[in-house]
Amino acid sequence: MSDQAEAGTAEGQGPVEIDAEMARHLANKREELFEKLDIRDEFPQAVLDEAKERTEDVQQEIEDEIDDREDLRDMTAWTTDPVDAQDFDDAISIDVRDDEIVLWVHIADVTHYVHPDSEMWTEALERANTVYLPGYTIHMLPPILAETVCSLVPHEDRLAHTVEMHLDPETLSYETIDIYKSVIRSDARLTYSQAETLLDDPDSADDLLEDADVDLATKCEQVWELADRLHEQRKEDGSLVLNPARDRAHTIIEECMLKANKAVTHELQWSRGLEAMYRVHPQPTPDQWNEALREIQDLDGVSVSASHDDPRIAVNETLEDAPDRQLHQIQRAVMKVMPRAKYMSDPFGGHHALNFEIYGHFTSPIRRLSDLVNHWIVYTNDVPVELADLCDHASDKQKDAEQCEREYRTFLNEVGLDPSAVNNRGIKIVDDEE
Repeated sequence: MSDQAEAGTAEGQGPVEIDAEMARHLANKREELFEKLDIRDEFPQAVLDEAKERTEDVQQEIEDEIDDREDLRDMTAWTTDPVDAQDFDDAISIDVRDDEIVLWVHIADVTHYVHPDSEMWTEALERANTVYLPGYTIHMLPPILAETVCSLVPHEDRLAHTVEMHLDPETLSYETIDIYKSVIRSDARLTYSQAETLLDDPDSADDLLEDADVDLATKCEQVWELADRLHEQRKEDGSLVLNPARDRAHTIIEECMLKANKAVTHELQWSRGLEAMYRVHPQPTPDQWNEALREIQDLDGVSVSASHDDPRIAVNETLEDAPDRQLHQIQRAVMKVMPRAKYMSDPFGGHHALNFEIYGHFTSPIRRLSDLVNHWIVYTNDVPVELADLCDHASDKQKDAEQCEREYRTFLNEVGLDPSAVNNRGIKIVDDEE
């Protein structure tokens, strides 16, 4: 959800109201798109039954697991998500020391519940991702799983997969990386706007916490300072940043997740030499980049920065001085020449937009097959024999999901509904008499 969306919800904007006939019209369009693009909406009953069974006796199962995991329940940890989020699948912790910065990213341990011998795994392999349409979501995994045992709700023990990163305080490079199964207990569930408020007013922590001994305000300030440095470092190194006005809360989550994903990928490739579901983003040709830069230069009030030979850095610098009204046009010019990113078992070629030599996904196993598979590989060192086919399948299904969203948004416009309003506020079906 965007910042504007969260603000709009907080201000009390209600759902977009439609009548029953329009609701049927939308449902018919979704069904048409799902059939056209082979997108599975309803879950088989066996998958739903298995998911329900795996959410029973949660606390006892966690207690049975504690001796075989790192017990991090006394560590300050918190989640930050949109205001209307139903599940909280990642949490962060930080410790700033004299000679290092330690960052922990805790991800819900989905593969404890969804593994190759389960019905849910088989279904996830078919779906490959969660599909987000305005006002409608087609989940990769049964929502009951994400909203219970895989949701890092505050003040409850949860099983996690933790990425522990010891960073050089000057360069922010990895000194050590450790990835392990853990048990955590989140101290707070923050919305993005609450995180912003906490950074502005540390005293507001008293209203967000049950445990007065947790210094969440200090931790939030420390992780913001780290995320800000990581963000600026990425831009200087040539990582393409097409949204220069991102707020602090989103920047924290984005940078921490990128750092964790990159750490896991380095561990898989350099330390273990394993194939995995890497994310590869080819670079445009020089002619394509020149085409994009010429289109940007022709925009009213925009002057392309000439201070650097790398077009990614030139675009970053141009965006900082460009009028806000031209932001979308600059983004469009760049995205038009960008090749599609894809999943590959061979990481080499890197991720051009991020300017990462090697990159992969780990932090969203509830909604992406790549992350789910990478969790399994990290834990077991067992690479699925069909990995190359899974990479191709995940790439194809992501393309289908994007096409589905694009066509559904176009349809909403055609029937007089604002896709952004529907996406941000949801839909309410009302009777004609109301």
